[in-house]
Amino acid sequence: MKRIVSSLSVLLCISAAFAQEKREITANEVIERIKKQVGLEWRADTVDTFKGGDPNTKVTGIATTMMATMDVLQRAAAKGKNLIITHEPTFYDHLDTSNQLPQGESDAVLAEKRKFIEEHHLIVWRFHDYWHIRNPDGILLGVVKQLGWEKYQDASNPHLFTIPEITVGKLTEELKTKLGIQVMRVVADRDMKVKRIALSPGAAGFQREVGALEMPNVELLITGESREWETVEYVADAIAQGRHKALIMLSHVPSEQPGMDECAKWLKTFVTEVPIEFVPTKDPFSPLKPPAKQ
Repeated sequence: MKRIVSSLSVLLCISAAFAQEKREITANEVIERIKKQVGLEWRADTVDTFKGGDPNTKVTGIATTMMATMDVLQRAAAKGKNLIITHEPTFYDHLDTSNQLPQGESDAVLAEKRKFIEEHHLIVWRFHDYWHIRNPDGILLGVVKQLGWEKYQDASNPHLFTIPEITVGKLTEELKTKLGIQVMRVVADRDMKVKRIALSPGAAGFQREVGALEMPNVELLITGESREWETVEYVADAIAQGRHKALIMLSHVPSEQPGMDECAKWLKTFVTEVPIEFVPTKDPFSPLKPPAKQ
């Protein structure tokens, strides 16, 4: 009997060790799995690359986020998540280079951020281009779900919606509540009623934004951010001409953030070796406080 118990114990230990070994996965292996699940040919000219850390590092946990800010990195590290999958740049430039900083790599803010990533053995990977171009667009999918607008979405154009008629002012308040926005900019008559909407999270650019507004039946464009001398001025002029047009700018982070929550849920369907968590980026236009002095 003792031999049987002893044999079972050995087998259990071997099984546990094997299971532990099976659970280990590197950052590079996670990303290769993501590429496979996206199901598209991976181009060389993409920003979806590693931005910091060693890709061969074993992953202890994954944090998805809208932007790998210093605050997000600190919170992710505290939670034991060492692979950070971010939608937007980490180092203040679309290509994550230091070329636009006057002091380049010597910039104090940049240097401290790189140091934190290195000292905490974090790996940062950007998931922007392919999270957008996959079908469906992962960012738009998350935002639509957060708003509860699935049933209003146009079958032929996922960026167009026909919602129950509402004033711009009331819709503004609903958007602030649903997306957790502190500050919102609106170019509109707040009492104007709308029902046909174009939704363009992030920063689509003047041409695409105005292309939506040029559609005769589109009354309101909801976007993340726009240059004030482009789309903002265009809508202000349209209103001055008596046209039934309006613009709501959510700001970039909250306009796309639900899409990275959606990303965490998607990752959990094929990455099971480590815990995965969405770590939201704080709205930069909400009150921020520096860390307490030691």
